[in-house]
Amino acid sequence: MAVLPIVRADNPVLREKAKKVTRVDQSINKLIDDMIETMHAANGVGLAAPQVGVSLRLIVVQEFMENEVGELEPGQIIVLLNPEIVKTSGEYETDEGCLSLPGYVGTIKRAEKVTVKGLNRQGKEVRIKAEGLLAEAFQHEVDHVNGILFFDHLPSIDQLRRLQPRKKPGESEEL
Repeated sequence: MAVLPIVRADNPVLREKAKKVTRVDQSINKLIDDMIETMHAANGVGLAAPQVGVSLRLIVVQEFMENEVGELEPGQIIVLLNPEIVKTSGEYETDEGCLSLPGYVGTIKRAEKVTVKGLNRQGKEVRIKAEGLLAEAFQHEVDHVNGILFFDHLPSIDQLRRLQPRKKPGESEEL
């Protein structure tokens, strides 16, 4: 496994509608493993193949909390090939960021609950119901495979906010 470089928001691959995965082979499985390692190294919740420069409809997402509407365990990694959101309900505003645009967030609207379908790593069709952060992550990563970035949901790019770097314990206010 390897940590792959994450492409930045200005990379054209992030604006392409990614190609469908037609078969699960050794190269796809290696890409999945590398994407999981990359997501963990970047402290991400999810990652889409276009974010590592590969125009394929493939996402990995990690469940961090108990998912009340589904059967997933905290810490479980979900791999979806050719993911689609087939059902949404509710709406809320959330501050969202992206590994391809580090240091920025924007307040956007997302569905509270989603049902997503796709193929798992073995090529079997799966459907997952999700809410909260997991639902947000699915929407964010499916947007990526469709060439959409989170800030496209903002009325204006001017509404992006720069995050302040965290101070280390004992670090003074003045430089």
